[in-house]
Amino acid sequence: MNEAVERANRGGCLTQASLMVAAPAAADAVRRAKALPRLNVGLHLVLVDGDSLLGHARLPHITGPDGRFSTNQAALGVRYFFSPAARRELRTEIEAQFAAYAATGLTLHHADAHKHFLLHPTIGRMMIEVGRQYGLRRIRVPAEPPAILAACGERVGFGDRALYAWTKLLRLQARGLEVPDQVFGIKWSGHMTREKIERLLPHLPEGRTEIYTHPATRRDEALVSLMPGYDHVGEFEALLADYQI
Repeated sequence: MNEAVERANRGGCLTQASLMVAAPAAADAVRRAKALPRLNVGLHLVLVDGDSLLGHARLPHITGPDGRFSTNQAALGVRYFFSPAARRELRTEIEAQFAAYAATGLTLHHADAHKHFLLHPTIGRMMIEVGRQYGLRRIRVPAEPPAILAACGERVGFGDRALYAWTKLLRLQARGLEVPDQVFGIKWSGHMTREKIERLLPHLPEGRTEIYTHPATRRDEALVSLMPGYDHVGEFEALLADYQI
């Protein structure tokens, strides 16, 4: 994935990427990013389905014995909202991830969150509060307009509309920060191929749009295990395509 980001920035249309500071290949990602002056890098905050930075000993209420956050996003969300102990640990981990990012020496262009967990009001508030201390100026509000999806021929359901409406809370929390007007990549997550992007481009509304992908130059055992249905290579190839807008 790091190789895909580098190649898509050097020879494609990729302009920004997000770093998971506790991920196994984080050091490699930082090394590559420092050699890419045209790549804007931000923090990808991981608070579900991934490795914590501080480990179970310091986060006993929100991580398992292996130091990983649960894959059960709903259960974690309830714990983050109702448990004072969980909220204290949550803030400590958020602070640690921002500090770890700062220690890389990379400019903090933006912040977002794994599985869009910043849409949780507690996480969104803490991320913005802590982030401001580290110079945070931009976040991703994952607002994907249902009307645009429908114009692209996609079937839009209640869940799509409800998610879009819910993003208004995060937009309010982010007052004073720069946010995109719309984001695409949620409905087609893992399948933002060239065909999907070409369907989308004629219908882009006014304002700032973010289109996000999960590119990789090839699929290995780890990627297949973590994201079995994703077309990582197809998304990488889409970033290298020449689009006419």
